[in-house]
Amino acid sequence: MNSALRTVEEMPQARRSLGARLMERLEAFARHTDEAGRLIRLYLSPAHRRAADELMGWMRDAGLRATLDPIGNVVGRYEGQEPNAPALLIGSHIDTVRDAGRYDGNLGVLAGLACVEELARQGLRLPFAIEVVAFGDEEGVRFPSTLAGSRALAGTFDPATLAQRDCDGLSLEQALVGFGGDPARIGAVARRSEEVLAYIELHIEQGPVLEAGEAPVGVVTAISGATRLSAAVTGVAGHAGTVPMTLRADALAAAAEMILAIETRARSTPDLVATVGRIEARPGAVNVVPGETQFTIDIRSPVDAVREQAVDAIRTALETIAQRRGVSLALQREHEAPACLCDDRLVAALSASAARLGLTFLRLPSGAGHDAMVLGGLCPTGMLFVRCAGGISHNPAEAITAEDAEAAVRILLDFVMHLDPRTLSLKS
Repeated sequence: MNSALRTVEEMPQARRSLGARLMERLEAFARHTDEAGRLIRLYLSPAHRRAADELMGWMRDAGLRATLDPIGNVVGRYEGQEPNAPALLIGSHIDTVRDAGRYDGNLGVLAGLACVEELARQGLRLPFAIEVVAFGDEEGVRFPSTLAGSRALAGTFDPATLAQRDCDGLSLEQALVGFGGDPARIGAVARRSEEVLAYIELHIEQGPVLEAGEAPVGVVTAISGATRLSAAVTGVAGHAGTVPMTLRADALAAAAEMILAIETRARSTPDLVATVGRIEARPGAVNVVPGETQFTIDIRSPVDAVREQAVDAIRTALETIAQRRGVSLALQREHEAPACLCDDRLVAALSASAARLGLTFLRLPSGAGHDAMVLGGLCPTGMLFVRCAGGISHNPAEAITAEDAEAAVRILLDFVMHLDPRTLSLKS
């Protein structure tokens, strides 16, 4: 039996203040931005480094051994009753999209830290270690690939990714060196399965289901798989006044038809979403027929076969449009992540913790990708969602309440204190 086992109801101070303290820390953490006036914290940027340094300071203050690994992940370890015991990983990411909200990713990392801080305050050591992990590259905004940090930890990082370049021409390898990482030692980040019990990620829902169901939290059952493509359409630039419409090879007009074809496919297929989130036309002059267009395609489904069939169908449709319009098309696959089922034992364990605390909760899938889907190849994974106002995310209007934040941390506390490392099931 777990000699440290007690219920969260026996921790009145935690019950009163954890949520408020977590919200205050999230507010402070949002100071770390690459651009004043809005939250932008890109992977391996100066703001990312400042955030990593502050996080490591908080971890050390709480008694964790904190390090920055070779690919830029922050890892804080809280030892168990015996040294070098296998670890339960609790984490998320601290990079953001451009003009972000302050809860996406950051909430999961700081909630994990709050959980361990409370264990330390109570003087509790468990039959396993806990590691709070802050991944640096979940959003994939700066470089074409994404999930570099979790891939490295899971042992699936592709070294070819180091050659990818940002919009300023800087390679990921160069940026990593400037950040203080070590590209030559990324392989050392990989964990062996016997070192890791499970991975738990707490995250805002990024959707409206919990709010509609009047539930502060949700237990995730599965994470949708995702494919990201980049498309380059090449036509012929020409004078806007002298090239007749029938003789044009307009790259932007072709791209527009392609984008509508992508939308049509997604609208006609259950459990599928497809998004063109970025488009650029060149030369970009008001009086020139565009000769080149580039755009992104993001395709997701909780069913891998549905997603794969859609990718093939979209590729065929776009090639047909390109041929008919007299332009060339180059499609490149930038990111591939299979759908991930959350471990049944962890789904049951998180659900039991919520029920034991008297909290209303739902079970639901995640349409967004998370580091958890990568860690699923290494160890059992589970996710806990927190209700967010209006389902809004990737937006400064992101909002959660201190009460819901507290509920989530209390569930984490209850979960870790009832977790049996031998069976990954709850103790009675």
